[in-house]
Amino acid sequence: MGKVNLGRVILGGLLAGLIINASEFVLNTYVVGADMDAAMKAMNKQMDNSMIGWFVIAGFALGILAVWLYAAIRPRFGPGVKTAVMAALAVYFLSYVYPSVFVGAMQLFPGRVLIISLCWGIVEIIVASIAGAWLYTER
Repeated sequence: MGKVNLGRVILGGLLAGLIINASEFVLNTYVVGADMDAAMKAMNKQMDNSMIGWFVIAGFALGILAVWLYAAIRPRFGPGVKTAVMAALAVYFLSYVYPSVFVGAMQLFPGRVLIISLCWGIVEIIVASIAGAWLYTER
């Protein structure tokens, strides 16, 4: 069992994060943007540019995490798409589904927005993880 190639984790993670951030931009601007704005106004909240910066950083961190998890489980499951999808599903349930349960239970956003976001998110994280894994190699 070799060591994780941290440089390649970061490189692949940055690609995955770029995909996540581009996807989230489309989702939150064109797909559910109006519904999100209405929900935020109903809570007397407003999105500002400083928040967007944090979301972009979080998107890159999520991409790096997905590729790191791929690298960590790769010795057991082998390299390739199947392992990248397994890593993506773990990340999906921990960072998309789990928080959405609480947001949904508190009824902070319309159920329609949560369902669309979860369906969008599973495709987003799988594509991002496969792309990041494609760049990952052992030393």
